[in-house]
Amino acid sequence: MISFIDTHCHLDGEEFAEDRQQVVERAREAGAEAVFIPAIDLKSCHSVLDTCSQYPSFCYPMLGLHPEEVRSDWPQQLEDIRKLIDDYLLAIGEVGLDFYWSREFEQEQLLAFEEQVRWSIDTRLPLMIHCRKAQNELVNILKRYKDDLPGGVFHCFTGNEIEARELLLFDNFVLGIGGVLTFKKSHLPEVLPSVVPIDRIVLETDAPYMAPVPHRGKRNEPAFVRQVLQKLAEAYNLPEEEVARTTTDTAKRVFFC
Repeated sequence: MISFIDTHCHLDGEEFAEDRQQVVERAREAGAEAVFIPAIDLKSCHSVLDTCSQYPSFCYPMLGLHPEEVRSDWPQQLEDIRKLIDDYLLAIGEVGLDFYWSREFEQEQLLAFEEQVRWSIDTRLPLMIHCRKAQNELVNILKRYKDDLPGGVFHCFTGNEIEARELLLFDNFVLGIGGVLTFKKSHLPEVLPSVVPIDRIVLETDAPYMAPVPHRGKRNEPAFVRQVLQKLAEAYNLPEEEVARTTTDTAKRVFFC
């Protein structure tokens, strides 16, 4: 049976409150051997830890402050989150920069992200990075720490060839690919094989968001990684088994080694 890892799923969210157990069962039946769950703020840090405790050796926690959750109280949020971070965690995340909707807290985002990058270096935990309309600023921060970074994932990559090449200059970092790959107007099926080695990709859902075709518009869930896997195999002209094995090995290399 083909097996895979969903490296980014908000399984702790309220969207799964009514049927979380069934979602986990469907994921296992589809071939999921693990699901990685990122926090977005202090409150979700606790829900992530609680969810992962219910599904040991299947759900793994990541803690951090998401850029869209950065407000004027960000120093206190980070102080409280930092107290929860230990070596039992999988990664620091979901962190990053997002200037898509607003730049109201731009400076706060930059400072919060850089602080969490330092956490990654201090703890040797990889980063789960969110970036939207902010790649130049994000890359500028990462360059300051390039030689010390343990690695991580550029989550939900949807960029072009130039952006992919720039991100892959950071050693031990890979691109997280999810449902956007399957969208009709997506350019990823052409971009990825042209510049990204298959062993620099991990699979993700970002559930409950960004469901792949044919589930687009519905609640996403880890079982739907299969559709992403199928489309990725098609784009690279490789057997699904090989893509599943390679992306799973890459996820384990980034997060467990």
